[in-house]
Amino acid sequence: MSNDVRVNWAGNLTYSAGAVARPSTPQELSELVAGADRVKALGSRHSFCDVADTTGTHVLLDAYDDGRPAVAVDPGSGVASLRAGLLYGQAGAALLDQGRALRTMASLPHISLAGAVATATHGSGDTNGCLARDVVGVEIVTADGGTRTFRRGDADFPGAVVALGALGVVTRVEMATDPAFEVSQDVVVDLPWEALLGDLDAVTGAAYSVSAFTLWGEDTVSQVWLKSRAGDAAHSYGADAAGVSRWSAREVLLDLGARDAPGPMHPLAGEDPAASTVQGGVAGPAHERLPHFRAEHKPSTGAELQSEYLVPRERAADAIEAMRGLGAAVRPLLFASEIRTVAGDDLWLSPFDGDTLALHFTWKPHADAVRAVLHDLEDALLPLGARPHWGKIFVASPRDVAAMFPRFADFAALADRLDPHGKFRGGYVTEILSA
Repeated sequence: MSNDVRVNWAGNLTYSAGAVARPSTPQELSELVAGADRVKALGSRHSFCDVADTTGTHVLLDAYDDGRPAVAVDPGSGVASLRAGLLYGQAGAALLDQGRALRTMASLPHISLAGAVATATHGSGDTNGCLARDVVGVEIVTADGGTRTFRRGDADFPGAVVALGALGVVTRVEMATDPAFEVSQDVVVDLPWEALLGDLDAVTGAAYSVSAFTLWGEDTVSQVWLKSRAGDAAHSYGADAAGVSRWSAREVLLDLGARDAPGPMHPLAGEDPAASTVQGGVAGPAHERLPHFRAEHKPSTGAELQSEYLVPRERAADAIEAMRGLGAAVRPLLFASEIRTVAGDDLWLSPFDGDTLALHFTWKPHADAVRAVLHDLEDALLPLGARPHWGKIFVASPRDVAAMFPRFADFAALADRLDPHGKFRGGYVTEILSA
């Protein structure tokens, strides 16, 4: 995991930027953006492709202070105004101090709010949308150095949230939150494939957030992580007519043929489970359980590549069977693969316009071999309606990807209107807006 801001988090991509700036005040940021020919915000550098690249100046907001609290909650609505450069783990801890919690989180808390929102990054759960779905307002410094805020209800709001950094530098996000809640996490192993495919709803609906891990060549699903929200019977499979849970999430999976994990687990074989969030059914604050990894530890393995494809939920069984058929090709290149579910939203560039099955791949750092196998993988998944994650590695052409989003032309028009000279373009954003 690299700390060099000239390269991305995994070290597989060197950025094209000629300079890096860390404005500390709104005036500094405004003057920088207005005076630049090419400029783009850079978050926690967790994208594995060049979606955040620029040939001009990269702007980091880790020292930015607009004079407002970094985290402020409206007591009436529960909406939190958050500095965009905060990491999700930082935001979760600060919200807990105010009695609130993020509704969902990604698998690692080390990613920035703005970057995760801009790329439709997500966690898991049948009723949990991507992180951007909970955004109700976004503040952006636009090409002329001015500030514009889009809020839910505005005509262009659905295009301004998952925006790939193409509209400007996001300085704050406003997010819906819940009263603080606790989550307990259990891990089971060796769930039979027949159980997963025979009743996918039972597995993914067993807990508030469910993640299954596989290498696609095993006789069983190697691990299933179950994150149960305290007191939330609505996400307990086997509830009675009054909504009272008869079984715990762990019991549901054991009944389907899984076994209890022998001890704390890491999603990647051979990695230290001390980096994983607390397991064994011990309840704790949501921001310390919903991710897979602890904020104070290195997430995943570091030197890796990642891909992800988002498949309409109604084609889930077809997608899983297709991947099992590709097991021999993908398994030698994998550290791990994760199966998750995500609820739909109305954002123009979100790949979740309906309930979705997410197939995530953490690859060994063999770029040429991974890209070669991605052609076979996309040949199998794209005809099922799969879309790639904006921040991961994929091989579909920009023209083909643009065609996957019914509102892409509207987004391109919005980008042209707010940034007529392409100041915020670069890397993949240039490619897809030119497709």
